[in-house]
Amino acid sequence: MVRRAVFLDRDGVINRAIVINGKPFAPRDIEDFEILPGAEEAIKILADAGFLIFVVTNQPDIGNGLVKRESVDEMHELLSHLPIREIFICPHKQSDGCECRKPRTGMLTAAEAKYGVDLSSSFMVGDRYSDMLAGWKAGCICYFIDHGYFESPQLISAPRFSSLAEVAESILPLSA
Repeated sequence: MVRRAVFLDRDGVINRAIVINGKPFAPRDIEDFEILPGAEEAIKILADAGFLIFVVTNQPDIGNGLVKRESVDEMHELLSHLPIREIFICPHKQSDGCECRKPRTGMLTAAEAKYGVDLSSSFMVGDRYSDMLAGWKAGCICYFIDHGYFESPQLISAPRFSSLAEVAESILPLSA
């Protein structure tokens, strides 16, 4: 049996990113961790359709000493009622050169190894170019949530959506 998954970036996909000068950042305090409208229901719908749900999130503020791992774990506790199989975190700063930081594929291939996920029939959903690149490198089908950040959206050839709820509606017909 093929095990299909939906990999979700966290900030900007599940919860609201903190946008400063057109660039998204992760919330550093639990008070700023706001789940986006429709995200919880979308996750439940995708899980009910048989997809394994994983969160794959770069959290460089941990490595940069700007936030404690315990604070990030507290935020993830707010997601514990959802059918998320596992939350994979890259706590490293960009200069560390680790294999888990997106756009590298380490978090996706860790899920593949641990849960027997077929990456070629799985989905990567993100709001940054690095999310799309990680998904493409891993062989996933990629869906982009476009919040209009000051990045290079012209480089992103993935289908564009405005929310995780819209993405779920698009993925559901492909679940059979």
